[in-house]
Amino acid sequence: MFEATLYPPIEPYESGYLAVDGAHRLYWEQCGNPQGTPALFLHGGPGGGCTANNRRWFDPQRYRIILLDQRGCGRSQPTGELAANTTEHLLGDIEALRQRCAVERWLLMGGSWGATLALAYAQRHPARVRALVLRGVFCARRSELRWLYQEGASRLFPEAWQRFVAPIAAAERHDLIAAYHARLNNADATLQMNAAIAWCAWEDSIASLLPYSSTGTIDAAATLALARIGNHYMQRRCFLDDGQLIAHAHLLRDIPAVIVQGRYDAVTPPITAWELARDWPQATLQLVADAGHASSEPGILRRLIAATDGFAVQP
Repeated sequence: MFEATLYPPIEPYESGYLAVDGAHRLYWEQCGNPQGTPALFLHGGPGGGCTANNRRWFDPQRYRIILLDQRGCGRSQPTGELAANTTEHLLGDIEALRQRCAVERWLLMGGSWGATLALAYAQRHPARVRALVLRGVFCARRSELRWLYQEGASRLFPEAWQRFVAPIAAAERHDLIAAYHARLNNADATLQMNAAIAWCAWEDSIASLLPYSSTGTIDAAATLALARIGNHYMQRRCFLDDGQLIAHAHLLRDIPAVIVQGRYDAVTPPITAWELARDWPQATLQLVADAGHASSEPGILRRLIAATDGFAVQP
């Protein structure tokens, strides 16, 4: 179902590196129709990176598809770098890429952390956003962080939770984000890597209603970057004021959106998407009854493709 529903694989017609402050060089690429509707895909994490499949969310005949690996992520350099890596920096990077690509207005698509970043950018630059397609909305509120990293999802997945807390001494478990931060930034490379594997495995194991299985193959550099950057952001509540993105929903009043949300999403529970949509009349919330968090779940995937199809403009 996953392979059959996405658009066929394509290759970029242009790619490069955008030099920004803090010695970061950001990988970007463009695919599809150069005359099509501009669309920027924002990957999750924080700390993830774009993949070839991310090009396939959009009709390549109707979209000019732009992908960006965020600071320290994917093919951007240096890998895993935390210095000069904040939400404010990323918002500036997106705007710099828009100017580099000479885009007047674009559609933004993102899930989880990608949705966070899309919302923050749209609230900062509403005149530059044509539409939003969001999945598994995460707004980095204290309540959301507590659910994921302290108490909430732990009650639904006790066996995965036991593996997550196992590397942490009992005396430190009152603040697991801080405890992991200490290990992920420790000089001991083995301690770092073990913490990174446990950090990433926790979210992976609760993301989908489909059975979770590890391939057994670990890309050490990518895993460490994902864990360190993700923890760096969570430690600081993604550099956002508590409740900021929902409180500022009125700034999105001229931007249409589709929000696709799994009913049984254990990573980003539906309450956040529901509260955002409640305060944003131009957004259509689609609750998927048989899905969790992962974009690969069939019900989520179909609705995301339908959303990008719906916002496409004939070139």
